[in-house]
Amino acid sequence: MILQKPVRIYLYIILVSVVTPAIWAQPAAGAQMDMRLTLTDQAPTAHNTVTSFCYQSHGSDYVYAGGDGGYIDVFLLGKGGQLMPHGRHKLFNEKGPARGLYADQVAGTDFLFVGNKGGNAVEVFRINTEGQLERVFVLHDTDSTYVGVVITLRVIHIGESSYLFVGGLEESPGLSCFRIQPTGELVHVQSMADTDDLHTDGIIGMYAHTIEGNTYLFTGGFQDNGVSSFRVHDDGTFENVNNIADNRTDRFLTGAYPVDGVTLGGNHYVLVGHRHHKYYKRSGFIKQKDFFYHGDGVSVFRVASDGRLVPHHVFIDNEQTKLSGQTRIEVLPMSDQEAIVAVGTRDDKSIQLLKMTEDGKLTALHAYDTGYPIYYGVASQRVEGSLFFIAGSVDFGLKKLYSYEVKTSPERLQHIVGFQFKDEVTPTQIEEAVKVFMAMPDDIPQILSMKGGLNVSKQGFGKGFTHCFNLTFADEQSRDTYIDHPAHLKVVDQIRPLLDDILVFDYWPQ
Repeated sequence: MILQKPVRIYLYIILVSVVTPAIWAQPAAGAQMDMRLTLTDQAPTAHNTVTSFCYQSHGSDYVYAGGDGGYIDVFLLGKGGQLMPHGRHKLFNEKGPARGLYADQVAGTDFLFVGNKGGNAVEVFRINTEGQLERVFVLHDTDSTYVGVVITLRVIHIGESSYLFVGGLEESPGLSCFRIQPTGELVHVQSMADTDDLHTDGIIGMYAHTIEGNTYLFTGGFQDNGVSSFRVHDDGTFENVNNIADNRTDRFLTGAYPVDGVTLGGNHYVLVGHRHHKYYKRSGFIKQKDFFYHGDGVSVFRVASDGRLVPHHVFIDNEQTKLSGQTRIEVLPMSDQEAIVAVGTRDDKSIQLLKMTEDGKLTALHAYDTGYPIYYGVASQRVEGSLFFIAGSVDFGLKKLYSYEVKTSPERLQHIVGFQFKDEVTPTQIEEAVKVFMAMPDDIPQILSMKGGLNVSKQGFGKGFTHCFNLTFADEQSRDTYIDHPAHLKVVDQIRPLLDDILVFDYWPQ
């Protein structure tokens, strides 16, 4: 006797309940809360965005964006991520670009320090109570200060004193320190020229840690492919601690570019990215022509108690991540144990989110395709409990700044699959087909979780579909990897001959 489909379904329920009760839910090992970027707003800028910086002053959140063309755009950042134009200010030579931006408070006054790359100068602006900028000082390069082609700035506070560290590029590489006066005037303290031992030729990134009462500054050397550590004394003078160069095994420092850091679980870390020299087309720009390309990755260094950098961990780029041509690393602690790491890329045109834990290890989260190349223009800010990343493009044709909110809720891509079996398929064949389908998370790590079940609706709108499965993915890229995965294709070949019809539906939970 040939069983009718309703009878066959009831028999199947009995078999599943008695024989294999566990196959209906397959959680993936290591599934975690998703973090992804959602575009919230965009606003026009005077020119392209070379760099950006977020700062809270007098109770308001501001975004400063500088680019080629000699202007700094100022935006108010709203609690929903809105970018509200708040002013536009000229650099002293109206040329720029405003390559380095760093805001901080000195002696009760908020200042914005601007590295005017094209002007070989550092400009100091006072931030008034309405958020407007007033230029108060211009520091020009000299033969002994290494401020030419200024790229990166960093403010360090030690006791009652505040210091501005400046790094340059190309003709006169080196590191300089200036004491910041309450008026914003910069007074030269010390300069150190680049040598064969130091990694200060092309300081594009700097970070500072205070450990056991001592302050240390860390620099990346773009041209000499490495990172250096310096002890900063109370009077602003500094001395080299140690230096680490690129190698072909456990470090990715060719074209060391962005540098950032974080303290998690009492451990001090420095993160270093790189835009490999192979990505540069500019003739004669790269000084060392014998570089070796061994891939792209973010290097993590642990900082010892005496300020030494110690190689600790490398997150290596792969087919699921986008780390080609890293130009900015922005680290935001979420707690004392975890942080979000955003990596802006010029060549992948993306913002790759990573998760960092107190053990100093990085794991991949979501990669957001911006569609535009990022130079150094990524910043971040918390506004009333919400977390935003601000990004702009080096593309001269775009001239926009974008804000993205970090969604930390478990909103993941849902992939729905429905089966309609042929009438002649037996209960045993159905059971085996379901078992094979539900086993895919064992072979496909991109499947974060899977659930499945029979249609028990009484409304009669099932269209003949008797089985439904819900697969969860972190993002579209993970879903696409699953679609082309050999384990999935093998299951498709096994099950498709048993089906009259199949339904596939993807959605993001709202």
